[in-house]
Amino acid sequence: MKSFVINQNDSGQRLDRFVLKCAPRLPHALLYKYIRLKRIKINGKRGKINDRLQPGDTVELYINDDFFETAPAVYDFMFASKKLPVLYEDQNILLIDKPEGLLVHPDDREFRDTLITRIQRYLYEKGEYDPAAEHSFAPALANRIDRNTGGIVIAAKNAATLRVLNEKIKTRQLDKFYLCLVHGVLKQKSDTLTGWLYKDETKNQVWVKAQPFPGAKEIRTRYQVKKEYTDRSLVEVELLTGRTHQIRAQFAAIGHPLVGDGKYGKNAADKKQGFTHQALYSYRLRFSFTDDAEHLNYLNGREFTVANVWFADQSFQS
Repeated sequence: MKSFVINQNDSGQRLDRFVLKCAPRLPHALLYKYIRLKRIKINGKRGKINDRLQPGDTVELYINDDFFETAPAVYDFMFASKKLPVLYEDQNILLIDKPEGLLVHPDDREFRDTLITRIQRYLYEKGEYDPAAEHSFAPALANRIDRNTGGIVIAAKNAATLRVLNEKIKTRQLDKFYLCLVHGVLKQKSDTLTGWLYKDETKNQVWVKAQPFPGAKEIRTRYQVKKEYTDRSLVEVELLTGRTHQIRAQFAAIGHPLVGDGKYGKNAADKKQGFTHQALYSYRLRFSFTDDAEHLNYLNGREFTVANVWFADQSFQS
């Protein structure tokens, strides 16, 4: 038998979901059977599948040890780099200025040194995250950006914060602004681009057209030209919808691909000038809550900006 006392990060979850996080090797069918047989209890009483757990509840699992994972001698995140450019931090969130080339989450090629593992190591070494004391929560990212795009990524330190941030992002109560360097000079110095985007999951590539087509989703991108060069433009972009590769594909679709973009542009010449990846940066974030944000209300109206973007000249930054 194993016993778990519910903490703040566990609270609010359904019993079945909590149990599956604590015992990830337990088959779903067996979970529901054990609940019927009273081998899964809350505060000494038979639990129900949809019971919502509260802080201080005790969950008892009368199941075989084989269904639980053994704590590792060394956590994988301890192999991650200590380099973590923190833009802002408080008791609930971290804003990280993610460097280009760094994955936000592990994949089949890299699972140790990623943005989330760096964050977990950072908080672990600060004493703010103890995996042994957490039953079902680990610090997590509320948004993500591509590997070769740099800029602001939001991390939640606790479950309540992650829940609120996810809802605010879903209801578009966070304003995200990007800087990009595009080929050519745009006729309209500010505009809202509209179109329809289709994603091919197998190729991790998207297509944009001006009119609706099967499987496509509507996209909207607002931009303003900040500086013009002979054959390039520095552009600030606000995402009004958030689709995969939206900025890169939409500017390519109107004939102004991003400098250095090998997927949606032709960057052979760009590489010779040092642009090994797309000139795109998530450089500004504004919290614009239109309804209650619970314990995060103190962030409403606050704005955070990355001071130095690698492809933007100093005259623009000043």
